[in-house]
Amino acid sequence: MAKEKVITSNDVHLYYGDFEALKGIDLDFNKNEITALIGPSGCGKSTYLRTLNRMNDLIPGVKITGDIRLRGQDIYASSQDVVQLRKQVGMVFQQPNPFPFSIYDNVVYGLRLAGVKDRAVLDEAVETSLKQAAIWDEVKDKLHESALSLSGGQQQRVVIGRVLAVQPEVILMDEPTSALDPISSTQIENMLLELRGQYTIILVTHNMHQASRISDKTAFFLQGRLIEFAETKTIFLDPKEQETSDYISGRFG
Repeated sequence: MAKEKVITSNDVHLYYGDFEALKGIDLDFNKNEITALIGPSGCGKSTYLRTLNRMNDLIPGVKITGDIRLRGQDIYASSQDVVQLRKQVGMVFQQPNPFPFSIYDNVVYGLRLAGVKDRAVLDEAVETSLKQAAIWDEVKDKLHESALSLSGGQQQRVVIGRVLAVQPEVILMDEPTSALDPISSTQIENMLLELRGQYTIILVTHNMHQASRISDKTAFFLQGRLIEFAETKTIFLDPKEQETSDYISGRFG
């Protein structure tokens, strides 16, 4: 049975001024799968990730061509509400970036922006989201303390809870564990495996072991091109392209 596609991208080029950073990327993402984007630094994987919720719009001089659709809707159409898009396609960055508010206020931030005022609804969203983010038991007695008082791994899970609270369909993650210790990284990986049943997750990672452990599919980028995209097992055990094999085996990168 064919999997349901959530995001499709076709012939995506991105230019910073005259520099072509993405060179015709064709890549689709299925519902309830984790896709890892791998490749050496500067290969375009984070740039590509940011095209999927129009984060590159914030950079002067960027030009994007091609076609990116969320459930068939052109996300670059002039009629697209970018705020709404970023609710549907949430983003988690490399460095944990909680706001300088309480844990509670961090999690409900997006809901309040959307006009939700009902305390019972907000309370429920906080508990549900922080449980999904596997941190509820650690913070439930200090929801009104500053999120900045938490450890890096806890901050990152609160940030993930903040993204989950607005009930996105897709979660983009740009090396979400690279700034964290191994125990925190493992907690987040286990959480992502749980979340996969409800979300489509697209993850940029430098960590080969992480990609092989948690992703269903892997895309290998090199110098702004998509070299190979397949089931993760295939990419790691039987890659079709020599460049993929060289990268996986540590010959460069």
